[in-house]
Amino acid sequence: MATFDVLLPVKNGMDYLAEALDSICDQTYEDWRLLVLDHGSTDGSYELATVYAMQDPRIVVKSFPNAKGLSGLLNCGLDLCDAQYVLRQDADDVSMPNRMEEIARAFEADEDLVLVGSLGEVINATGERIGSFNVPADEYTLRCMALFRTPVMHPTVAMRLSEVRRLGARYGVDFMQILPPDQQIEVPNLAEDYFMFGQLALISKCENIQQELIQYRWHGANISSTKYVEQTNVALKISRNFIQMLSLIHGTEPFDPAPFCNHGEKLIRYPQQNDFSLEYEPLKSVLTKLISDPSVRERELDYRWVLSHRSLPVMLYRYLRFVLKHGKSETEWRSVRAWMVDAIKQRKPLTINASGLVEG
Repeated sequence: MATFDVLLPVKNGMDYLAEALDSICDQTYEDWRLLVLDHGSTDGSYELATVYAMQDPRIVVKSFPNAKGLSGLLNCGLDLCDAQYVLRQDADDVSMPNRMEEIARAFEADEDLVLVGSLGEVINATGERIGSFNVPADEYTLRCMALFRTPVMHPTVAMRLSEVRRLGARYGVDFMQILPPDQQIEVPNLAEDYFMFGQLALISKCENIQQELIQYRWHGANISSTKYVEQTNVALKISRNFIQMLSLIHGTEPFDPAPFCNHGEKLIRYPQQNDFSLEYEPLKSVLTKLISDPSVRERELDYRWVLSHRSLPVMLYRYLRFVLKHGKSETEWRSVRAWMVDAIKQRKPLTINASGLVEG
């Protein structure tokens, strides 16, 4: 049994697969097993991974061509795991050489820690740095975030397997089982990571290591680019599901979290409404029940108050007051900035209507 089992799903990922595999082979932490989960590739990805497996016995290649979506494929991988920790690696991303070493150190320092992510560098198709992503570190902030966007970036994640098994955590399924069966949802793809990690953040300890431990490749064929609207619709469905759960647990008034969500660091446009002050009140009740740390709760409530008015002058005024009081976070600023840029350039962001989210 290795310390890390690495889940690497691939379907026709030949362009970048070798670099992804090399980044695991080059880890400074050597006690790992890499499970390459092929989803019916026809471009030589399976054959390439098999060559790597012949060269390194720590690499195992499994084929699951009929797995139901990415969640089904990853769940097949979870069933094979027997390590202390499960680490995710995408077929087009690159792990920094010290990634496993830093994650192992975090888990060993805190036996209550279940879910670990990190910061990351964004690279283009040729490997050049084009940006970065930042995520908060602490447990309670991430618990708040889970209601409105994913608390960790999927390519950066590692999990403590014993707790995943104890909680019955699986990709794409409602393992909290708070709601009646007819109200539970299933997420086979597009946002299966958010559904799983959001639930874990709500009921267990989650942390983001404040180091860039992965290179996330942005090449135009990413799901978050090609299926942005569809993915955000699924993410919003998950946010609404989480609010239903928490309203039932805490006995608070249910509400629609859509005005306060910032999936993909974007806000949602309501054609006939700018002011969500009334909707803010039940949100305040839920967060007051959910978060015991007063400083984290106050910051999160103040930030969602900033987002509760879509008029650009009001939002900007509120945000400036927020920064003076709490300081600036890049994660929070990006959503405000995106709304401002769209307003100034007269671009219409995602808009909500009776059937869901649409562009423009």
